[in-house]
Amino acid sequence: MFRLLCLSRGLICAKCSAQKSEPFVSLLKSRVKYRDHLMRRFISTQRRTVFTSFKNRLTSLWIFGIGTGFVLALGLKYRDSVSEHCECDVRKTNRTETVSKYRSAIEISRDLLQRIKDEVGAPGMVVGVSVDGNQVWCEGIGYADLENRVPCSPDTVMRIASISKPLTTAAVARLWEDGKIDLDAPVQKYVPEFPEKQFEGENVTITPRMLLSHLSGIRHYEKDAKKVREDKEKAKRLLKPPEKKEEEKEEKKKEEKEEKKEEKGSAKSKEAKTGQRKKEFELEEFYLKDSFENVIQALDLFKDDPLIFKPGSTFLYSTFAFTLLSAVVERAAGHRFLDHMMKMFRDLGMSNTVPDENDPIIYNRSRFYHFNKKGRIVNCPYVDNSYKWAGGGFLSTVGDLLVFGNALLYSYQMAHLKSTDGLLPGFLKPHTAKAMWAPVDKTEASWDKDGMYAQGWLVVEKQQKYGQCRNRRHYVSHTGGAVGASSVLLVLPRESAQVTDQKLTPPQGLVVTIITNMQSVGLNATALKIAQEFDKARDE
Repeated sequence: MFRLLCLSRGLICAKCSAQKSEPFVSLLKSRVKYRDHLMRRFISTQRRTVFTSFKNRLTSLWIFGIGTGFVLALGLKYRDSVSEHCECDVRKTNRTETVSKYRSAIEISRDLLQRIKDEVGAPGMVVGVSVDGNQVWCEGIGYADLENRVPCSPDTVMRIASISKPLTTAAVARLWEDGKIDLDAPVQKYVPEFPEKQFEGENVTITPRMLLSHLSGIRHYEKDAKKVREDKEKAKRLLKPPEKKEEEKEEKKKEEKEEKKEEKGSAKSKEAKTGQRKKEFELEEFYLKDSFENVIQALDLFKDDPLIFKPGSTFLYSTFAFTLLSAVVERAAGHRFLDHMMKMFRDLGMSNTVPDENDPIIYNRSRFYHFNKKGRIVNCPYVDNSYKWAGGGFLSTVGDLLVFGNALLYSYQMAHLKSTDGLLPGFLKPHTAKAMWAPVDKTEASWDKDGMYAQGWLVVEKQQKYGQCRNRRHYVSHTGGAVGASSVLLVLPRESAQVTDQKLTPPQGLVVTIITNMQSVGLNATALKIAQEFDKARDE
């Protein structure tokens, strides 16, 4: 009865049960207790003279009723004058202030995202932004399911594709901290099923560190080693100065012959919407439907194939290298790779991140799309990603990816603090996080020409060449492309000089993630622009 009275008068918050008007609530509580005491006496007292007893008790109840009415009347007046707020009110106020501060950045970013969505013809997109560890904007635009007109929302679950690689890297880093993985040992120490390798007749060693930085020489989806090397050489020639005319003519003739061969032998179609050849999406292994019982079995796809390059010599982005890395994790951890990853997700608080399995019912899972030969959006074919859990096999939400980005940013910035008293330890040790985000020699990345690959991440270092010219900020990112999906996760740390201020506790910086249910969509530049908009708004 007391709670109902308080709720009816707005004196107790229905959500958090906090008492908004402490003095009056205490007074009302005492009156209710007295009322209950009288009622118990009225019911339990032995019968006396009926008329006298009833008359006395009736008088007491009348007095109590008048007193309670007076207290309620006083309370109504008192309620209007009190200025206390419950925790819910404080949260609402803080949320309103945050939205107000970033309103302009949200509007600009929403417009940018809508433009990109329209340009590429993506059915739906979801974006998430956090500033200094606080989520300030999460929104879905378009549809997660075109057929049933299900709109995208912050809870929409999509394929995150190669953002699975940073997740796997975090698992490797933890095992390394625990002394369970030697990053410079031959992979055969953990996975004897993977054969010893040779390159041009010479015995070579592949280590987990090489796998993390794509320097192992293990192929990607293209099996033709000669073709991969030729493509690399073509890319290098574009950067070289012009040579003699005779050599140029010979190169042109070779290129023309190669183009004719490709036209004859290629049974795959071009992407009608963009008019550009999406090589990766034309390869058969990208659409595998075979289910593999474990990551060791998945090695059969590539373990006997020759290396494309000598390990440690040349950067070659490879999802299969991460499949081998998942086998190393499984053996080092002592249990199944997926079990190990799911435990890590629980520790991080990523409750919506799961393997991309077809059988389970996964709430809010999106459907996935691509363009057919006529340029129309169609459903993507069924695929089984059990051959590449570590390199591109997980589903997630923008909320979970923000959690992951902030966890690593927190760990990274702990290394810059003079004192960590009163702060919880990071998910990774500070020196581990710094090593993970340190660029590695001889690496590169196709989605950002300013950066170099580190260990499971692309890293762009701070640089300013000329006064009053471009001031490049330090940031890390990873993009992803899968059947019917594209993604990006970008972390823009606050300037290190500001982080050393003990008044600022990690994480300090921007985390931006975008996921979409359309394949072959470049999102890194968009994520960086959004991060810069929110960075400006924070400092205003």
